[in-house]
Amino acid sequence: MAEYQRICLVHYHEIGLKGHNRSKFEMRLLKNLEAHLCAYPVVTIHRISGRLCVFLKEGTTHDTMVECADAIRSIPGTARVSCGFKCERDLDQMTEAGILAMGESGAFASFKVHARRNHTDFPVNSMEINQIVGGRLSEAYPQVKVQMKDPDLTVGIEVVQNAAYVYARSIPGIGGLPVGSSGTVMSLLSSGIDSPVALWRIARRGAVCIGVHFSGRPQTSDASEFLVDDIAHVLEKTGCIARVYVVPFGDYQREIALSAPPELRVILYRRLMFRVAERIAFYEHAKAIVTGESLGQVASQTLDNIRATNDAVSLPVFRPLIGSDKLEIIAQSQQLGTFPISSQDAPDCCTLFMPRNPETHANLTAVREAEAAFPIDQWVEELACAAEPHDYACPAYKPRKKSLHDLMTENDGD
Repeated sequence: MAEYQRICLVHYHEIGLKGHNRSKFEMRLLKNLEAHLCAYPVVTIHRISGRLCVFLKEGTTHDTMVECADAIRSIPGTARVSCGFKCERDLDQMTEAGILAMGESGAFASFKVHARRNHTDFPVNSMEINQIVGGRLSEAYPQVKVQMKDPDLTVGIEVVQNAAYVYARSIPGIGGLPVGSSGTVMSLLSSGIDSPVALWRIARRGAVCIGVHFSGRPQTSDASEFLVDDIAHVLEKTGCIARVYVVPFGDYQREIALSAPPELRVILYRRLMFRVAERIAFYEHAKAIVTGESLGQVASQTLDNIRATNDAVSLPVFRPLIGSDKLEIIAQSQQLGTFPISSQDAPDCCTLFMPRNPETHANLTAVREAEAAFPIDQWVEELACAAEPHDYACPAYKPRKKSLHDLMTENDGD
């Protein structure tokens, strides 16, 4: 039996519905795949008839191909990944490749062949390919029955202009849109469970995510910053985070805690956080702010308090977890791989100077009056200028040439 080049066929769903913009989404996904598969023996990646095909080097083992497919499945924009072989447009070779693909697919009791002919210059149509190759595969696996509805295994055959691709092992991806196809957002990122999941959900919708972590430093240790860095390294494996700004927030919280009505502290903290995130967002050309809030989960996340914090900024605020309960969020955090990190205790700004009885139904007028006692605009500029950027691997992100600190220093000189 001949040796055939191994391939991973990347299927997508939403991208295929994009009409005239489809090629832009395909190319964004292709570039993301190229960047994140550099550790694997990839020869090239091509677009072929509504798919992306990852060609692996000659001699690549089955286990390496499977590892590559597992890496692909977690990249946003991927609906499904299929492992298989490239062969000539020849029914005998398609049959041989199908036998090989079936042999690497584990145990199965039933199968069918699903062929797709994309060019009519090949004389055998899709239905005939199903019948001819399916019959031959049935002879090769006589103990397995042919079953057209819900079989254990589907052998796919894609006949394109210059080759055929045959696969059997197929695994679901996370779907969504490729990162970099939906603009840039600023995401408030703590070391807790919720905010990394919220960031990931927005990245899965194609946004380039830039995190902002408000550290309790110097009033607390910098332990939360190390946890956030660990979380970011998990997220960067699939290009879901581009940069994290660490903002030393503790002294400003202390000032608020000393003078503001205790029940309004949390809302004033969050309004200041939102303002700083918005200031950095303008520098990064981000179009929205993202938080990990879930309606009613804690005192600051009631409708009245959400309204009071939204009032501080002009950018839209996205809350991907607003309708999720804690168990759902934990399950997704475990799936994402951030849960073990987020479960570690670390003092941060969220636990610093917390009142005993926080307001749950804030009056917006009272909040604005309390905030007016502080030099908020000055604080926003100081905090934004003090923000420390940390970069991560995101092929869709292009950093500004001048740093935020340098740009703000120049503006101050003007």
